[in-house]
Amino acid sequence: MFKNLKKPYLIAEISGNHNGSIDKAKKLISLAKENGADCVKIQTYSPDTMTLKSNNEDFLISGGLWDGYNLWDLYDWAQTPFEWHEDLFKFAEKIGITIISTPFDESAVDLLESLNCPFYKVASFELTDIPLIKYIAKTNKPMILSTGMANEDEIEETLDVIKSHGCGEYILLHCVSGYPTPVEQINLNTIKLMQERFNCDVGLSDHTLGNTSAVLSIAYGAKIIEKHFTYKRDEGGPDAEFSMEPDELKDLSE
Repeated sequence: MFKNLKKPYLIAEISGNHNGSIDKAKKLISLAKENGADCVKIQTYSPDTMTLKSNNEDFLISGGLWDGYNLWDLYDWAQTPFEWHEDLFKFAEKIGITIISTPFDESAVDLLESLNCPFYKVASFELTDIPLIKYIAKTNKPMILSTGMANEDEIEETLDVIKSHGCGEYILLHCVSGYPTPVEQINLNTIKLMQERFNCDVGLSDHTLGNTSAVLSIAYGAKIIEKHFTYKRDEGGPDAEFSMEPDELKDLSE
């Protein structure tokens, strides 16, 4: 699927920037299409499949963008409800843009398979969830895998699993799991190192502000560029502070 790309494949990650509105989700899909994205991505989970509803300190976020949230409330705010998915997939098909998702458990994969999701994205935090990796690989669909929370041995183990369970095509994404990521921490040399170490194509999941890192990644051979996307950062949203706006997406596409 990605072997003969003439330019990097550009994914606009909507995530929770719809702020609980399916109409805004559709607006973001339209804006992604209008401003040059090849693909839009959502996330498929419910708060109850991700965590427990608890205010125990183990379930509270301390510091960073989501300081003070308990995990259940954060996921409840950011989720794209299962019941929206069919409508969003049909809408994307109608306007002519590819839509994919990141599943976070087996029930999410089942839903996405029922909608004929063309390929799957694995989030950095799930790269070491071997049962989930196996389940996705068995769909025989291409996989894009973010590596922001994994070391070399963990990446190697995941690749061994997907190769042995049916996935024939995959791309790794260099990713720094900082939200937002300071530009001085992006270390694009990692793209070349990953290409050599794992003998595969590599892209960039970019949480920096602006397009500098994304554009420079092309010189390192990035096959896919994924960035979070919103209408206006000042409208707020779970990921708004590190998301690109439509004019930035257009500039990156051009």
